[in-house]
Amino acid sequence: MRIGYTCMSEQSDPRWLVRDARAAEEAGFDLVVFSDHYSPWLTSQGHAPYAWSVLGAVTQVTSRVELMTYVTAPTMRYHPAVVAQKAATMGLLSEGRFTLGLGSGENLNEHVVGERWPAVEERQDMLVEALEIIDELFEGQLLTYAGEHFRVDSARLWDLPEQRVPIAVGVSGEKSCTRFAPLADHMIAVEPDPSFGPVWDGARTPDQPAASRRIGQLPVCWDADRDAAIARAHDQFRWFAGGWKVNADLPTTAGFSGATQFVRPEDVAEAIPCGDDVDAVVEAASAFFAAGFTDLALVQVGGEHQQPFLEAAQREILPALREAAASNDPSPS
Repeated sequence: MRIGYTCMSEQSDPRWLVRDARAAEEAGFDLVVFSDHYSPWLTSQGHAPYAWSVLGAVTQVTSRVELMTYVTAPTMRYHPAVVAQKAATMGLLSEGRFTLGLGSGENLNEHVVGERWPAVEERQDMLVEALEIIDELFEGQLLTYAGEHFRVDSARLWDLPEQRVPIAVGVSGEKSCTRFAPLADHMIAVEPDPSFGPVWDGARTPDQPAASRRIGQLPVCWDADRDAAIARAHDQFRWFAGGWKVNADLPTTAGFSGATQFVRPEDVAEAIPCGDDVDAVVEAASAFFAAGFTDLALVQVGGEHQQPFLEAAQREILPALREAAASNDPSPS
């Protein structure tokens, strides 16, 4: 089990993100994932720097920790050929530590280019074409591609890492698992649903490697004052309450504010571990361990509250999580 840390761009200045990524490596995290947003979910979060600039800077202040986008949408705001170029460059700068995490995106971040927001089926069709383009460009050959949604004219990646950049794709159910497993190396999911892994594995093709990671994410709001933690989580993280079917379609922070106006602080506290109780974090994480996830990235709510969390992670959270993960490992010792 790899335990990761989330550099959440929606809640932090880009300079803080670079600082926090380096501190996460020093604290002992195995993986640092980066959200790729044009807008925060809620106005109170207050940030949305360009994730790829931050990632480039982080490669130069870390040396061990794995890096990953969680996730990039290679469909509207970014053309897939450009995403392939960015990912290849990251593979080189990180010296093989980068995984390209992809998804079908949210209206919140994609509507800014002024295009029509497609329905979910069309978004997934677009993601399939994007994956095909990125995969072929990673081969280093000259590519001309004519699909229903994308065209590529005589493109080639001139700087490729020796080790091919792995691709992980976000899924939300059986259909997306079945559709994307043959096109990606690893699975991303934010729900600890134990059915996802077997469906994903069953849809993989014989020529794909047997080992495929299952990468999850868990928000926490660490604070010695539990009431303050609950208030902060409610202020900045209640956006999750609508679920991904709603979250994918709302276009603005005002929309998320309106959609979550009746979410109570106690509702958030039931869904997110708040306070400084390590056992509560372990209990929430154990659902992912039991569901067969191989990686779990923690999100500390509140951009200005990362350092106390990272100190606590090094001291007590990471050891407790690794012990709990080991007790859930069904493989023989």
